[in-house]
Amino acid sequence: MYNKVQTDMNFTGREKQVEEFWKNENIFDKSVEERDGNEIYMFYDGPPTANGKPHIGHVLTRAIKDMIPRYRTMKGYQVPRKAGWDTHGLPVELEVEKAIGINGKDQIEAYGIEPFIKKCRESVWKYKGMWEDFSGTVGFWADMDHPYITYEDDYIESEWWALSEIWKRKLLYKGFKVVPYCPRCGTPLSSHEVAQGYKTLKERTAIVRFQVKGEDAYFLAWTTTPWTLLSNVALCVNPEETYVKVKAVDGNVYYLAKALADRVLSKLKTKESESAYEVLEEMAGKALEFKEYEPLYPCTREAADKRKNEKAFFVVCDTYVTMTDGTGIVHIAPAFGEDDARVGRKYNIAFVQMVDEKGRMKEETPFAGMRAKPSEKELQEGEKSADPAVLKDLEEKNLLFDAPKVEHDYPHCWRCSTPLLYYARESWFVKVTAVKDELVENNKKINWVPKSIGEGRFGDWLENIQDWGISRNRYWGTPLNIWECQGCGHQLSVGSRKELAELSGDQTALTVELHRPYIDRFVIRCPECGKEMRRVPEVIDCWFDSGAMPFAQLHYPFENQELFHKEFPASFISEAVDQTRGWFYSLHAEATLLFHSPAFKNVIVMGLVQDENGQKMSKSKGNAVDPFDALKTYGADAIRWYFYTNSAPWLPSRFSGKAVQEGERKFLGTLWNTYAFYVLYANIDDFDVDRHTLNKDTLSVMDRWILSRMNSMIRMTDAALNDYKIPEAGKTLAKFVDDLSNWYVRRCRERFWAKGMEQDKINAYITLYTCLLNVCKCAAPMVPFITEAIYQNLVRKENAFLPLTEEEKQRKVRESIHLCDYPKASEEDVDAKLESDMEEVLDIIVLGRACRNAANRKNRQPLAAMFVKAGQSVGSYYVDIIKEELNVKEVRFTDDVRDFTSYTFKPQLRTVGPKYGKSLGAIKEYLQELDGNAAMDELNEKGELRFTAGGAEVVLTKEDLLIDVTQKEGFMSEEDYGITVVIDTNLTPELMDEGYVAEIISKIQTTRKEIGLEVMDHIRVSLTGSDKLKAVVENQVEPITTKVLADAILFDTDVKNAKEWDINGEKLRIGVEKI
Repeated sequence: MYNKVQTDMNFTGREKQVEEFWKNENIFDKSVEERDGNEIYMFYDGPPTANGKPHIGHVLTRAIKDMIPRYRTMKGYQVPRKAGWDTHGLPVELEVEKAIGINGKDQIEAYGIEPFIKKCRESVWKYKGMWEDFSGTVGFWADMDHPYITYEDDYIESEWWALSEIWKRKLLYKGFKVVPYCPRCGTPLSSHEVAQGYKTLKERTAIVRFQVKGEDAYFLAWTTTPWTLLSNVALCVNPEETYVKVKAVDGNVYYLAKALADRVLSKLKTKESESAYEVLEEMAGKALEFKEYEPLYPCTREAADKRKNEKAFFVVCDTYVTMTDGTGIVHIAPAFGEDDARVGRKYNIAFVQMVDEKGRMKEETPFAGMRAKPSEKELQEGEKSADPAVLKDLEEKNLLFDAPKVEHDYPHCWRCSTPLLYYARESWFVKVTAVKDELVENNKKINWVPKSIGEGRFGDWLENIQDWGISRNRYWGTPLNIWECQGCGHQLSVGSRKELAELSGDQTALTVELHRPYIDRFVIRCPECGKEMRRVPEVIDCWFDSGAMPFAQLHYPFENQELFHKEFPASFISEAVDQTRGWFYSLHAEATLLFHSPAFKNVIVMGLVQDENGQKMSKSKGNAVDPFDALKTYGADAIRWYFYTNSAPWLPSRFSGKAVQEGERKFLGTLWNTYAFYVLYANIDDFDVDRHTLNKDTLSVMDRWILSRMNSMIRMTDAALNDYKIPEAGKTLAKFVDDLSNWYVRRCRERFWAKGMEQDKINAYITLYTCLLNVCKCAAPMVPFITEAIYQNLVRKENAFLPLTEEEKQRKVRESIHLCDYPKASEEDVDAKLESDMEEVLDIIVLGRACRNAANRKNRQPLAAMFVKAGQSVGSYYVDIIKEELNVKEVRFTDDVRDFTSYTFKPQLRTVGPKYGKSLGAIKEYLQELDGNAAMDELNEKGELRFTAGGAEVVLTKEDLLIDVTQKEGFMSEEDYGITVVIDTNLTPELMDEGYVAEIISKIQTTRKEIGLEVMDHIRVSLTGSDKLKAVVENQVEPITTKVLADAILFDTDVKNAKEWDINGEKLRIGVEKI
């Protein structure tokens, strides 16, 4: 006997039972161990940070990252998957700062680096338990007991080895460059970090008058960052463009690009003046080179004068200056721009930096202490912004020509949201530009899903690669393993603890914690000059940590060399699209640098999860969905299924509770109810699938059809998942479950109700059991909970959710569905013609139901006839199905449905109007008078209609026409799939009586269900009310009592549970009571 199945939709309660079973019986561990010795399918898990809470997007990422490994396990691979934790970096430091009430680097150092580091180590596990509970609830399987942790010493030592290898290739260097810099955090960021933090700002820019030296004229130069004008040392023009010297109506003489003069100077135009300016002279940009001008501020001149052998305040040339916006003259501040710095080196321009490392204007400026680029929080705290002050000062000096507002994307710190500065400073870089070609070639070896990300977003990133700014001026991170001589400047990279112990002569290096400040205490004697070498103060980018996980999680190369090479590169990874320039890139770059290989073979890129209106979720907007609330409300399977099938994984997903519930109802609910149906009747009949066999020779058409569909479903789902086509797999499964429940079971119900246990009934039971078991196995990777629950009852019965018994072991029963092999399609059981015929039948029935709906004829009301025009007629067996499903007495296949339908034509105004505008009225009249069927024949035969209307020769194709099908009175038609269906909607008295009987039976069955009767309970029925309906019932007593298991029908007296119904306009009171 099977365990009784509750038909409620309480999937969340059942999921907890399944989760406990997996945990108690170590099912995940067994799924890996039992495949030992098989081919490895390696999965890398991108590490989350345990000091941040999961959000609803993590349900999507964990659902995809769980599903593919489950599928590959069932396909016979061994799929090791180790969970990981990203534990270093600014997010941890910021959390600790907040917790202990300090702010910024000065206060950290006053607090003490060592106690601060200890707090960081504690802080990273703040939400570890929450993450583990979340992962279990979602059904995400990974080795949580032995995770890789990026702060562990073995992990760091592997990173030191990697950095040392890069150093040996001379690809790790220290350089003075303009880098993206966060003044709040006091550290540079890498280009891929910058890519994650852009925000749209609307800010005032500045078009500034620069006084030409020795001439009563101005250069008009534009900047989007007025605060950088205090560090201006040059102006840049495009040598290949044309510039003009103009006399403007404001009385001033200006130099600017000819192409932009109208746009820039138009603001000066008055009603009296025809033009805003008069051109005095035209010249190439090259002609302005070395022309001098006066600096805007004395402090800038003083700073420039201190730079010996460097020049300032003249015009330079470079083709990076464009004519798309501004004035064609760009102000140059080499301390704050990559192009500025490059041009500055080219012309040996003085380096002036009037902003300190905290992002404040320096004391020597008129705006001392103001923020160059304050954050919203800093402004709220009363900090002043330099931009408005600079603009006001320039305006008062009559040097501000204009300050137009511009909306643009500006980079912010991805961790603390402070606007970044492009700031010249010393940093350490990995020279990835040296391996650009290899990076590009390795990318071509990766199967990106979708390909457009690999070829576009990621490919474009690699084509425009910049050296990786890898150092951070922070505390909690992997220490950069470079020791530098305090005397001669000699540098070396230490690649291991052992090497550090040997070089320093201090054996405690073998056991010391590899973090600041402990590692900073080790001194090495310089081999060049004999003086002390100390470690440089920087730590490294935490993206290098996560990118190192393929080898660092194994403490490679110090251990597990064979295992690493066996598992590398990964077979599969998956993360959201924002990791394109994050984890995906760091993995790829490190694998290329160290192993000349891509780090992964296949990757599914996931879109971001939005709210139901397509808006980005945020707590401030109040539209963020709590993942724990969602999981508690809908269950993991329902949410997983929604994410799999709602859209392609790489597209943004709109999270909608209603849509989740709809998917749950259509797929999970249908599957569960079909399973419940099987268990109900199998228990009634004491049917045990192990005691019976399927007789293929006596299978019904419906059995052969659904088994063929099952094998086609297995083949199609397997192929889709093998190719990482997740929505396609979901649609295939959903279509099969719908066919199984709403077609096979519905058409075969009476076979299950039959008395005894004849072979036909056995065939029906085994067929349904086989389909349920196989669809659950195919769906198990996607919806692991419901499929496990069904499997446990179908296969293990009274042993469900218990350890395997000895008897089960002897029968080689698998303890869990997730320890089973993925089903294999039996091609010999696939009958494509049978499936095609049945699909046509289903199409005909869909159209027939649409006809009934349009004609307002309920399906319980019998109709006399229907007519079908299709590519082929079907056999008598299918005709009987159509008749029964659509409740019609006769089905006729015909080549012509003209006796019942015609066509009307109207001009498609979008195409006909431009061609025959004046004749449009005449064309409408002509089309209204057409013989619809004859015109349709001509259109199908010749592809066009030719006629004269309004004196014009008119030629119209199908694209020029709006064509509607019209029905003759008493008939209704629908057309689709290349099929036309017409139903006769006329009702005779006999047909109406049959309709009454069907409605009465339906109401009695509804009452049975409402009062909670079991399927086999017998009843007594009472009818009072309409004499007309009572007369109809008296003529049909036997079929009614047989259908509803009534032993008696009483007239004009009420039994229990009586209720009045409206039956096709007649009132009837129906009572039902159990006997």
